[in-house]
Amino acid sequence: MQLLKDDQRFRMEAYQFVREALSYGQRFQQQETEDDLAEEEEEDLEDLDLECFDEEDDVEGWEEEEEAESHLTGQMLCQAIRHYATQQYGLLAKVVLNSWGIHTTSDFGDIVYNLISINMMKKSKTDRREDFDDQYDFEDAFVKNFDFQFSEESGPA
Repeated sequence: MQLLKDDQRFRMEAYQFVREALSYGQRFQQQETEDDLAEEEEEDLEDLDLECFDEEDDVEGWEEEEEAESHLTGQMLCQAIRHYATQQYGLLAKVVLNSWGIHTTSDFGDIVYNLISINMMKKSKTDRREDFDDQYDFEDAFVKNFDFQFSEESGPA
């Protein structure tokens, strides 16, 4: 609640939405990584030397690698937000985001860094607030270039 008092530009829904979009982006990235790994594993299976694995391998190193893989850059998060907003709100995505005080991708950066300041999100050493600036224009992303998705069963909505 203190965050909303300190920065009154954005509504609570904006913060909740950005956190949901982060989870969405991480799941999407994880699925892509798993698909890529499965492909590589299949290709490399013939060449696998099981003797190279030691029971006392550094498990902590694996955890750090896994955490790094789930990290999204500012640019990646902006794209995840765009896809998630379109999926959730369709042609109303821009209207909904605007109603929460979000008008540019820079606003996503302000929200993320506000969440970082209260330990509700983390950043890596290479992350910068500027990574969110000018990623795409809302009018182009949510209105002009809106991609209608039709299924064969339902036809045009």
